[in-house]
Amino acid sequence: MSFRRALALAACGLAGGSVLFSAVAVAKQPARGGGGDAEPRPGSAVPAATTAVPAAPAAPPGLLLLPPPPPAAASCPPAPGWIERPAGTGGFWDSNWDRREPLALINLKKKNEETGEEELASRLDHCKAKATRHIFLIRHSQYNLDGRADKDRTLTPLGREQAELTGHRLASLGLKFDQIIHSSMTRATETTEIISKYLPGVKKISTDLLREGAPIEPDPPVSHWKPEAVQYYEDGARIEAAFRNFIHRADAKQEEDSYEIFVCHANVIRYIVCRALQFPPEGWLRMSLNNGSITHLVIRPNGRVALRTLGDTGFMPPDKITRT
Repeated sequence: MSFRRALALAACGLAGGSVLFSAVAVAKQPARGGGGDAEPRPGSAVPAATTAVPAAPAAPPGLLLLPPPPPAAASCPPAPGWIERPAGTGGFWDSNWDRREPLALINLKKKNEETGEEELASRLDHCKAKATRHIFLIRHSQYNLDGRADKDRTLTPLGREQAELTGHRLASLGLKFDQIIHSSMTRATETTEIISKYLPGVKKISTDLLREGAPIEPDPPVSHWKPEAVQYYEDGARIEAAFRNFIHRADAKQEEDSYEIFVCHANVIRYIVCRALQFPPEGWLRMSLNNGSITHLVIRPNGRVALRTLGDTGFMPPDKITRT
C-alpha cells in the first residue's frame, strides 16, 4: 500500500463518525529550517459509513498512527462584544483587521458604468497605504508601589535610571521619530519626560486611552490577580479603543515611513501585541515585560503586521532590570 493511500485511509470517517489519526514520523527525516508546520485547512465532511468496518490499515514503515487526544472542555471565557472574530475557522489572517483595506473603503455601487474597471483601479490606488508604520511600545520604568493615589506612584531612583537607559537606546537607533504618545498616568508621564531628553524636538501627546487597566479576562486565569468583572467591562472597552485609534496601517496620504513611540503599561502593551498579531487576546497575560522595555511592531502598507522585538531590555545592565 502506498504512503499516500495509507494517509488517506487513516483520515477517513469510520463507523458512523469521523475517527482522525495523527501521523507521526519516527524514521529519520531531512533537516528543516526554523518555524512550525502550517495548520491544515479543515476538510469537507465525510459521510458516515453504512457497511462493515474494515480493520485499520497497517502504518507504512517509519510512520506511527496515533489516536487523537480526548477533547478538552473549552476554558476560554466568552469574548466581550467589542472583540470581532474573523469569519470562519481560526488560523487565517484577516486582511481587513483595521478596516482600512482599500476594497472595504470603496462604495462599489457608485462605480461609473462607462469607465468601469479603470475607475475602480484608480480609486483603489487612491485608498492604498504607501508607507510603513514602526510602533515602539515602551513600558514605564520602575515606580513607587506604596503610593496610594496615582500622583504618589512616582518613579524610583532606579526607575529614573532605567528611563535614561531606554532614552539612550532609542536615540542610538538613529531614527527620525515623529511623536511620543504616552499614558496620562504619573509613572508613564515621568518616563516620557526622561526619554524625551534624548529625542529633542519630538512632540509629546498625553492620552487617557493608554492608562493601565484590565483589558480582558485572561485564559488561563491566575490566582494572584482577579479584578472585578466591572473593571474588565470598563477598562477593556477603553484599551480596545486605544488599539483601534493608534494601531493600524498608514493613512493613504502618508508618503514616508513613520516611527512612533508609545509609553504606557504592561497590560496595555501585551493586549495590543495580541490584537495586532491576531492572536487570541485572552492570552495577553502569558507574556511578561520588564520595566523600560522596548516592543517593536511593524505595520506594512498591505496591513501585514510583524513583531520585531518583544520586551527588549538587552541594553540594560543585569542589575538594572526589574519587572514591577
